Amino acid sequence: MKMPDLTARQLRAFAALAEQRNFTRAAQLCHLSQPAFSALIRTLEEALGTRLFDRDTRSVQLTPEGRLFEDAAQRLLDDMRGVVADLADHVERRKGRVRVAALPSLAAGWLPAVFAEFMAAWPGITISLDDALSDACIARVRSGEADFALASSGAGTSAAGDLRSRKLCSDRFHLVCRADHPLAAETRLSVRKIAPYPFIQMARHSSVRQSLDAALHPLRLNAVFEVEHLATVMGLVEAGLGISVVPALTLFHFRRESLVTRPLPVPGLLRTVYLVQRREGSLSVAAQTLHDLIVARLGNLALK
Repeated sequence: MKMPDLTARQLRAFAALAEQRNFTRAAQLCHLSQPAFSALIRTLEEALGTRLFDRDTRSVQLTPEGRLFEDAAQRLLDDMRGVVADLADHVERRKGRVRVAALPSLAAGWLPAVFAEFMAAWPGITISLDDALSDACIARVRSGEADFALASSGAGTSAAGDLRSRKLCSDRFHLVCRADHPLAAETRLSVRKIAPYPFIQMARHSSVRQSLDAALHPLRLNAVFEVEHLATVMGLVEAGLGISVVPALTLFHFRRESLVTRPLPVPGLLRTVYLVQRREGSLSVAAQTLHDLIVARLGNLALK
């Protein structure tokens, strides 16, 4: 038997007539004229290839096949109501999930306040955060594991044909050193002045290191440590083992009385932060809402 094409209107009409056992009352319940209602029942029976109701001038009764169909029709209607209600909850942002990948410096420093603002407005939406280096963030978007990512320009995001990127801000770099270091009181900082001192370097695959190497080439710094995490950089600098240069968005790591941070004016020394998403397809309502909030907050962030 060919699968019949049933409509929600037909199922609602059947349920109303099975409940009311009266065409006039059932038609009124469905906000239809009696001829239109009768036509719905007739087309449903034709689609199923059997009578569902016995009717005469005095009564309407379910046939055995109608009784068999009654529970199934109610389940179909309940499922349809559930699907529509669930979709409405997502559209109205009463529920949903957003998956974000972000550079660790953003995930630890700036993003939490934006997430808190978002979740206060839309408490039914959950956010999953993957804090990873730029290449890994972009890979998460490409594989569909993240709706969008906050990544650096070091990964060449604008050249990826399956992705599109939006520039959010340019992150300027600062010298970090101990308060008793000679550079803390230097009147005019330059790369030449910092080059002789022991330097705490970030790992080569980090966006901080890539930006620094590109801007300072071919100058070589006096690197004494190469580490993965900014918290480690802070500890080594605080211990007097060297100085470092880091982006403005990472300075929250270095807010200590024993440390000094100062802008380092070097032409071209910038870390660009991009919002990256797949070129094809739309974001969910929840993801688009968080996307737009991030654009508004980070796009207006003044970095000095």
